[in-house]
Amino acid sequence: QVPLVQSGGGLVQAGGSLRLSCAASGIRISINAMGWYRQAPGKQRELVALITSGGSTTYADSVKGRFTISRDNAKNTVYLQMNSLKPEDTAVYFCNGGRPLTWGQGTQVTVSS
Repeated sequence: QVPLVQSGGGLVQAGGSLRLSCAASGIRISINAMGWYRQAPGKQRELVALITSGGSTTYADSVKGRFTISRDNAKNTVYLQMNSLKPEDTAVYFCNGGRPLTWGQGTQVTVSS
């Protein structure tokens, strides 16, 4: 079993929306902090959003008000809803969580201007 399997992403025009999903196997997302990160070409991987086991959320300043992290404990899946996308949001997005820390396989998000 792959612990974290991502889906969603793709190509969208600026101003559009996408939703990323991260389905967990063997990791109970309800008791783990789960995060979304992204890495653009030539840049370091950066935190986009985090949701704690208690449900508190944290966002990078660059995505506040546009992105929403959420989870469905019954489906053991974490989501990243991305609205009002900008070309600078273009990157490979990764989910992570669990102990030991585990990463999803990555999903390309491309926003055209």
